[in-house]
Amino acid sequence: MSNSKVSLPVIRRLPRYFRYITELKSNGKTRVSSSQLAAVMGSTPSQVRQDFNCFGGFGQQGIGYSVDLLYDEIEHLLFPNSHIDAILIGAGSLGATMANFVLTETEGVNLKAIFDNNQNLVGKTLSNIKIHDVETVVDYCQEHKPELIIICIPKAAAEQLAPVILKSGVKGIWNFSHYDYSVYDKSLIVENVHLRDSLMALSYRINHSEDEE
Repeated sequence: MSNSKVSLPVIRRLPRYFRYITELKSNGKTRVSSSQLAAVMGSTPSQVRQDFNCFGGFGQQGIGYSVDLLYDEIEHLLFPNSHIDAILIGAGSLGATMANFVLTETEGVNLKAIFDNNQNLVGKTLSNIKIHDVETVVDYCQEHKPELIIICIPKAAAEQLAPVILKSGVKGIWNFSHYDYSVYDKSLIVENVHLRDSLMALSYRINHSEDEE
């Protein structure tokens, strides 16, 4: 099946589908309808079918979808090579939280090494993973070839590190700083996560909820 032209909104919905399908599978459910999926997604049965048709369909009209088939197919779409090797830059409080999250709550991502510029942390471990000097990150990447870098450092440090990231050869960045790495290289696949923006948006919605009704 070809998915080279799948839109970003559809791609962003795949993890939500996978999360719900995983719950159904864990609960022993064997089939699910587009209406049931639409209810938890906050969309429509037509939208669900359109999303799945981008990848070949997955089901038959009138009998719904096999939970096992959906699980296998979406897992393969999200992680076609079984796993992605990743490194993390930033061993502070956010870095520690994200390292623990990746190691315990995610599928398909292997966290292999952590880097920091704090010499008091270099050589120690975080979540049982060794902390390396950030100055060695390019050498590490050239030798071990991780595909993903997780950035958990302030904006100024992230900007300063940008030339180093370009030399690393990674394909993607999960970016918790406020610096946009695509400024340097638009071919990089960057997922920017702005926690403050999300909180401010939530604050607005809470304070203006009566206006939305």
